[in-house]
Amino acid sequence: MTEQTYYTLPIRIYYEDTDFSGVVYHAAYLKFFERGRTESLRTCGVHHSEMLKRDEPLAFAVRKMTTEWITPARIDDLLEVRTWFVSAKGARMNLRQEIWRDDQMLATADVEAACMSLDGRARRLPKEFIESFGVDRRPG
Repeated sequence: MTEQTYYTLPIRIYYEDTDFSGVVYHAAYLKFFERGRTESLRTCGVHHSEMLKRDEPLAFAVRKMTTEWITPARIDDLLEVRTWFVSAKGARMNLRQEIWRDDQMLATADVEAACMSLDGRARRLPKEFIESFGVDRRPG
């Protein structure tokens, strides 16, 4: 773990998150990571609904994600999604995410997300967003 601030989101594993054996299905982790990113943005004061109300509406799209599944989560587990901003420059931001159960890391994701207009064109991250992330402006 780095010295940077990270944001946490608790996640309880329900039946719907698992396969027939009670193990979390791999695609469910993508939803957990998404929720972690959204709540991290919200904590920084960046709300998706407000982005859509700007003079030029903006949205984020995941451009690249590298994931690693280390050990499985199971039904009824209480997990913690940890997310922190690594860098932000131009239209891109890089985040690191980890999913933990107690003191055991279960999965990781390195994410590159792009800021874009609603017609899919890249747009610079607003300066106030970058400042709220508390990161360097260089790639991570």
